[in-house]
Amino acid sequence: MGKPILLTIVTDGHPTLRKVARKVDEAEIRQPAFQQLIDDMFHTMYEAPGIGLAAPQVDVSKRLMVVDLQDDESQPYVFINPKIVEGEGEVTSVEGCLSVPGTVGDVSRYAAVTIAGLDRRGRRQRVAADGLLARCLQHELDHLDGVLYVDKATNVRPAVTEEEQAAAQEGGVAYDPRIDARQVAS
Repeated sequence: MGKPILLTIVTDGHPTLRKVARKVDEAEIRQPAFQQLIDDMFHTMYEAPGIGLAAPQVDVSKRLMVVDLQDDESQPYVFINPKIVEGEGEVTSVEGCLSVPGTVGDVSRYAAVTIAGLDRRGRRQRVAADGLLARCLQHELDHLDGVLYVDKATNVRPAVTEEEQAAAQEGGVAYDPRIDARQVAS
């Protein structure tokens, strides 16, 4: 594989963002071009900088997403043809998105999820996640279904506070003292 290249992140209004992405054929996963796409997506996500990126965000209508919280406790994830197999609780927090730059909104999501799909080698995987990882996985999975965070958000607004600007810039989740992310509604 070649050196990773920086892909263009498309923004709201681009038609690929609103399409349900196509399922990836397992034979395609072994193709060098597909493996290069994964490397290019990680490179693009890190440069943005972001913590998650779905293939539709780089104008590729495939059910592929990469996630890396880039902290000491997590690892990079590749999910091909992912789906939520279990979700529990609910939490609301501030989200932003690389494809909707400069804005944030309050989004309710499962507090904990189990996601199943294939890894970059085509092996089946299941990942149980809570906190920021759970939110990020759900956010990226929405992209595969043609859904942007603004479709689910309330109080969509320009990112003003430092926390909101960080969420808008990295396409992640900001801590909002008005919303306790550890509080799970039943």
